[in-house]
Amino acid sequence: MKIAVLYGGTSGEREVSLSTGKGIIQALENKGHEVTAIDFSPDKLDQVTALDVDLVFIGLHGRFGEDGRIQGLLDMKGLPYVGSGVLASALAMDKAKSKQIFSRNGLNTAESAVFDVTDESRWSMIEGTIKQQFQLPFVIKPNQEGSTLGLTIVKDEADIAGAVRTAAQSDSMILVEDYVKGREVTVPVMGRRGEEKALPVIEIIPKNDYYDFDSKYQPGGSEHIVPAELPADITARLQEDAVRAHQLLGCEVYSRVDFIINDKHEPVILEVNTLPGMTPTSLFPDAAAEIGLSYDDLIQSFVDLSQPAFEKKV
Repeated sequence: MKIAVLYGGTSGEREVSLSTGKGIIQALENKGHEVTAIDFSPDKLDQVTALDVDLVFIGLHGRFGEDGRIQGLLDMKGLPYVGSGVLASALAMDKAKSKQIFSRNGLNTAESAVFDVTDESRWSMIEGTIKQQFQLPFVIKPNQEGSTLGLTIVKDEADIAGAVRTAAQSDSMILVEDYVKGREVTVPVMGRRGEEKALPVIEIIPKNDYYDFDSKYQPGGSEHIVPAELPADITARLQEDAVRAHQLLGCEVYSRVDFIINDKHEPVILEVNTLPGMTPTSLFPDAAAEIGLSYDDLIQSFVDLSQPAFEKKV
């Protein structure tokens, strides 16, 4: 097939996307596909709209890649692509909206509130509200950002102002939520719509205090235990909740769902990643390897799962 790969981008996750894109491109070429690679930025929209390919593989992360915008452009041009559509991508990227959907459908989420920080003159009032609503420790992060960029675990009230400022640098809306202490796990999901299956659960043991950017992407930054050493009932619950979250948002082809297992041994869902990393240190390929699926075969599986969209275009 003729497949275009969009990677790079302009978000804070650009370097991660460059690595993801490199892996996807090599895998597709290894499988015999003709690849057109575009290091994407908004000023290259004409290159995207002029594409004459069978399929687009989106290797972007964060804004303008994972939030539904590029998906909308591809839909308007009638270009089929791998992964979730506009609405699912936008909902997953909006942590507050996705948490509302999860909570209303019986999935455990941390208590949270969202604040508009567009007007800096209101920050002191927002900080006061946060102090009243939340008990230490709690988390402040951008509402729409990935890879824990702009995230602060607030352990002292004196740190609230700095945490708000840090999060506001990435987004006009910030999310404040209870800090859930526990074991960090993630569950990859893949399959055709309505037939999705969860891959093995992965436990993440970061070298730093939490699974921050360096822990995610630096070699040796974290240890991945696959499959996670958990009781069978908790593993089953995590996999069931992951598929449920994927379906509730309307995700397609693949996603990765992040959880914390709290002190009551209950999964608390954090977020759904519609375009999870595919770098050499990424989690999804680790889970695939556990079931005997190589990196190249995993990427080919995503192409195969996208065939209905391709066939509809033809």
